[in-house]
Amino acid sequence: MARGGQGLARVAVVVRAGAAPLWWLGLVAAGIGVLVPGLTGRRIGVLAGAALFIIAAAVVAYVRRGRYAALAGSAARAGKHDVLQDRAVTTRNWRRGHRWWLLLGFLAAVGSAFAVPAAGGMLLAGCGVGLWLKAAWIGRRERAGDALLWVRVDWLGRGAGRAAGNTVKGYRGTGIAAGDAAPGGARRKTAALV
Repeated sequence: MARGGQGLARVAVVVRAGAAPLWWLGLVAAGIGVLVPGLTGRRIGVLAGAALFIIAAAVVAYVRRGRYAALAGSAARAGKHDVLQDRAVTTRNWRRGHRWWLLLGFLAAVGSAFAVPAAGGMLLAGCGVGLWLKAAWIGRRERAGDALLWVRVDWLGRGAGRAAGNTVKGYRGTGIAAGDAAPGGARRKTAALV
């Protein structure tokens, strides 16, 4: 990076990176959990899992929104020497940094099926949905402000996944067409020129 430029990762992509693994691991764990009768029985397990799914999705979607909003409100313009990280690289770094937590969460969800069938898997899936909802909320803010939000890669922490962590001092902003991800962190439908 030349002349003091920083590596920047999209905030919405960092938030969204864990959504798919949590969703799919949760669905698989819930599917396995339904096969086990468990202590409470399948019906109670699935009902408890549905409640946990809704609660987890809501909590994950709303937690730290004030911090995200404050950082977004004071975002500085990205410099011309800043390097914008690709969506695939940001996602890969997050998943690499959290692979053991994902595995432990999956094993815990499957293990909990012996007590409450499917509930642990549905909780995990709810966390994934909550991350999608939070990324969509960030995307709406980006569209409203007509600027994409970026965070310095070196501020993301060891797991490359704390876009609103204590080490993050502020966000950078670019035009809406910068990078290879649409507002909210999804893949762009068409390639945009920067």
